[in-house]
Amino acid sequence: MKPIRVLVANRPRLMRELVLETISDQPDIEVVGAIQEESDIQAAVDQTQPDFLIVALDDQDRLPSFCQSILQSHSQLRLSPSLPTATARSFTGLRSACNPTKSSHPKRGC
Repeated sequence: MKPIRVLVANRPRLMRELVLETISDQPDIEVVGAIQEESDIQAAVDQTQPDFLIVALDDQDRLPSFCQSILQSHSQLRLSPSLPTATARSFTGLRSACNPTKSSHPKRGC
């Protein structure tokens, strides 16, 4: 099975590092990049073509507004939102979300 390609776009830096540390040593996950600035996310998604984009939720615990346009231009991309209080358990769903299920939208993720 090919590795799950993940792009991490989390702020603050500590959260991004926690996410990277949690998933980078997994043999079936390939981290294709880590983005600090929101303005760089679209270009990074275009360049790396990840399976998942892990993105921090905004202050009201919603997906940032740029997510909608990224999903429109990359229909196979799945989003995995993370909260500043997330732990390693937040990322255990990556493997199962990449495997086909009976869900009506198995590739959309969270």
